[in-house]
Amino acid sequence: MAEQKFIEVRGAREHNLKGVDVNIPRDQLVVITGLSGSGKSSLAFDTIYAEGQRRYVESLSAYARQFLDMMGKPDVDHISGLSPAISIEQKTTSKNPRSTVGTVTEIYDYLRLLFARVGTPYSPATGLPITAMQVQDMVDAVMAMPEGTRAYLLAPIIRDRKGEYKKEFLELRKQGFQRVKVNGTFHELEDPPTLDKKFRHNIDVVVDRIVVKEGIETRLADSFRTALNLADGIAVVELAEAKEGEAPERITYSEKFACPVSGFTIAEIEPRLFSFNAPFGACPVCDGLGMELFFDERLVVPDQNLTLLQGAIAPWSKSKSPYLTQTMEALSKHYGFNLKTKWKDLPDTIKDLFLQGSKGEEIQFRYDEGGRVYQVKRVYEGIIPNMERRYRETDSAWSREEMERYQANRACGACGGYRLKPEALAVKIANLHIGQVVQMSITEAYAWIEGVAATLTKQQNEIAKAILKEIRERLGFLVNVGLNYLTMSRAAGTLSGGESQRIRLASQIGSGLTGVLYVLDEPSIGLHQRDNDRLLTTLKNLRDAGNTVLVVEHDEDAIREADYVFDMGPGAGVHGGTVVAHGTPAEVAADPASMTGQYLSGVREIAVPKVRRKGNGKKLTVVGATGNNLKMSRLSFPWACSFA
Repeated sequence: MAEQKFIEVRGAREHNLKGVDVNIPRDQLVVITGLSGSGKSSLAFDTIYAEGQRRYVESLSAYARQFLDMMGKPDVDHISGLSPAISIEQKTTSKNPRSTVGTVTEIYDYLRLLFARVGTPYSPATGLPITAMQVQDMVDAVMAMPEGTRAYLLAPIIRDRKGEYKKEFLELRKQGFQRVKVNGTFHELEDPPTLDKKFRHNIDVVVDRIVVKEGIETRLADSFRTALNLADGIAVVELAEAKEGEAPERITYSEKFACPVSGFTIAEIEPRLFSFNAPFGACPVCDGLGMELFFDERLVVPDQNLTLLQGAIAPWSKSKSPYLTQTMEALSKHYGFNLKTKWKDLPDTIKDLFLQGSKGEEIQFRYDEGGRVYQVKRVYEGIIPNMERRYRETDSAWSREEMERYQANRACGACGGYRLKPEALAVKIANLHIGQVVQMSITEAYAWIEGVAATLTKQQNEIAKAILKEIRERLGFLVNVGLNYLTMSRAAGTLSGGESQRIRLASQIGSGLTGVLYVLDEPSIGLHQRDNDRLLTTLKNLRDAGNTVLVVEHDEDAIREADYVFDMGPGAGVHGGTVVAHGTPAEVAADPASMTGQYLSGVREIAVPKVRRKGNGKKLTVVGATGNNLKMSRLSFPWACSFA
């Protein structure tokens, strides 16, 4: 059967389309243009893409279809020549705070693999590369503990993995081991626990029970060798005595990576160590989000022109209790300041007193509760420590929600906003850890990747060659679609519609698919002319790879560069829904019935006004705009004027 050269659409009546019949050339760059509301998206997305996607889903098994959204059949008589369709619309890629530019484009997955295979761990204490620990080093470290210290020597054979592990328990019992620690609980191997294979588990073999004293060095060395052989070069010493309510202290020893000065160890360097979406690699404080909530002084005191009695402290301003007023009076009397002074005019020491407390200094407070007067001398807790404590202790969702009004986000203090645990950030390539690399712009990251090979050994280069090639190509795709200013750590939810659309476009180019129908919705929106040229080059590359590219677009350059153009109209809404003109850009420009053609040929034009409106003298002023990448101190817009 001969390959069809067109996507044939007959009798399309979706939305305002009036029985449209079109032949769309395959394997070409096709632009559908026309007035807003003329039926462009109805033809491209609601008819052609919807039918292509529906047919693809219908070809799957009944089991697979239950997990996918079935699109309704469009109102059309007949469509033939369809390919598997991919829609790239103007909508944010993901609202998930864990989704970043690096994860969406899969560049971060390759970076994780790169750092796991050729990264060098460094000690945070000395800054020197971490060397392998010998068994004697481990024995010396244990013998340095206080005499009489009781501990277990464990071999962590399963670390955060799914499975039932019945065979492993049976094999350990045959080898003579008696006890294991499974998910924090000790069990006898004669009666091992039943594990759910759908959940992750941690299994430690109890190799020896230790009491630190002279003369155990030989036995300890043998036990360490046994543990290291069982757990692929890793052993754990767990102290038997722990504080009430706390987990016992565990010290990890590794034949591969350990700092002799600080004792800092990395159990294993695997790609999952660098994943902030997995517990194995995520920062334990922020859970891999890179941000933490804190009570912001600017939200606690939003208006510094108010006095304390007027309600300068927002959390106290709604309360009518005399307790707060009497507290302020006692503080005023003790520290000698006026409650009628505006907050901005108070000394910094007094501001810090209210916000952070008296820091150990006791103050005499006098309270009058309906005639019952009593005095108490105590430390003043402070507004922010008080809210932090109540937020931790309360079980009331309403109280939490009320206090969250005074919270803001900041970079996590533990990981510095890098999202990863210290072990992951200790691994570096060319003196940079993975968190620093993803915070570079795409341009800087591309230059860094280009220069990495020179810093690696011959063996490391052989390992990293294929990984670097994939990273280089994907970064190049982002540069080609004009996204070189983004960073790989940028949250996907903060991207504009045009940026997220071009990221998906770059990902599709990297997939290398052919014979696909790509449907795009005005990808040039928000682009500078230089970046628009790059985008058109990218679309042509998709076409040249053997794909059909169908673009809904108003941009003049896109129309002129297209292989084929459909002009919808003649009006909008009920006055549209028909194909006014179609053909090459030159043919559409020569068609007098096409309004788009008249502008392309110069018959019509939008004249530049000779006299500009002066406005009415009023201005809209924006002060201190810092959203996303804004760095504006002050900006004024005249009223009654329009801006581009």
